[in-house]
Amino acid sequence: MAAGRGAAVETIAACRSCGASTLEPALDLGESPIADRLQDCGERPEHAPRVPLEVVLCTACGLAQLRHTVPREALFDDRYPYLSSSSPTLLAHAHALARSLVERRSLGPDSFVVELASNDGYLLRCFADLKLRALGVDPAGEPVRRARDAGLQTLQAFFDSASAQSILSEHGPADVIVANNVLAHVADVNDVVHGMQRLLAANGVISVEVPYLADMMERCEFDTIYHQHLCYFSVSALDALFRRHGLGITSIRRLDIHGGSLRLEVERGRHSDGSVESLMESERTAGLGTSAAFEGFAERVRRVRDQLRALLEGIARRGGRVAGYAASAKGTTLLSYCGIDASTLEFVVDRNRFKHGQRMPGAGIPIEPVTLLVERQPDYALLLAWNFAGEILAQQAEYRRRGGRFIVPVPRPAIV
Repeated sequence: MAAGRGAAVETIAACRSCGASTLEPALDLGESPIADRLQDCGERPEHAPRVPLEVVLCTACGLAQLRHTVPREALFDDRYPYLSSSSPTLLAHAHALARSLVERRSLGPDSFVVELASNDGYLLRCFADLKLRALGVDPAGEPVRRARDAGLQTLQAFFDSASAQSILSEHGPADVIVANNVLAHVADVNDVVHGMQRLLAANGVISVEVPYLADMMERCEFDTIYHQHLCYFSVSALDALFRRHGLGITSIRRLDIHGGSLRLEVERGRHSDGSVESLMESERTAGLGTSAAFEGFAERVRRVRDQLRALLEGIARRGGRVAGYAASAKGTTLLSYCGIDASTLEFVVDRNRFKHGQRMPGAGIPIEPVTLLVERQPDYALLLAWNFAGEILAQQAEYRRRGGRFIVPVPRPAIV
């Protein structure tokens, strides 16, 4: 099986975290195009590489994960289009995190911060503005180029134990390692966590953010499942992963960002403030990470698909016009699983100019500038980045004033 450009897809037989072979089927979304692998206008939709999108559950450590692995080089290359700085919400989130770490950890000009998956430097810039030594690590060409153009020191590489040793040798240990939305993207999570442990200063801290499995299931956010997201974490699975490498989660906060996330602080040893144990107990009580829980989740996912298709078909029968908003990775999953293509959505708009002139993978829907939403004024816009609904609805006040309405697909299709 290939993922495009000759890259072979692998099928795992053991858990990515604990290595147990006790993997049970949890959710099957069928074969799906690779998210963020946008197609040129001349490419036919059916030529988009499709890979099974199947979640399995490790009954030993509770980690939910994809059964199939698309090689990282095929996912995060020079065509990778995601740019964090395009979202005001993410920029505000980054500034708040940087200020909090500087104040609580008493960081100063001699402190060294390393950010993993630093993208276009949206967070690095905050640390640089606060006069800290900061280094970003990211494998994707376009985001790295933009970060470097902004004067931000960025290493173009995948972070692992080998690159951690190189950074340690050149720059010394890190007082802070920031890993926001990194672990979910990693096939070899143990090697990456080992690299963090190796690079971390004796009294340093690792600040980690991951989408939370409990929120994904409760809010039916199935479209956050795509080939870049290999792992879906509970607190129990995270606790086992870090303890395996001599690290302990000292505190956890639940965040609303990205549809529900966890922010962990991880240090050497284990001195939890009680938040870890509290969430783990809640997970046990709720049966999170059990086959029974996933059976209910799968049924709700099917219901959302059927309701969304019925809604769009009804609009079409009445002669309504529908576009999409945001050429997002989750949009690829939603469109594919629900069978939505260019016969349903006239176009998709996106703020990221790097995506313009391309098409949604497998769906053949052209990606256009956001200005077209008002210029063409479709009756409805299917929100393919519902995690930024607040900022998008505010930005598109004129479209809404003219009568345009948004369709929010999850947790159940709704018109706003």
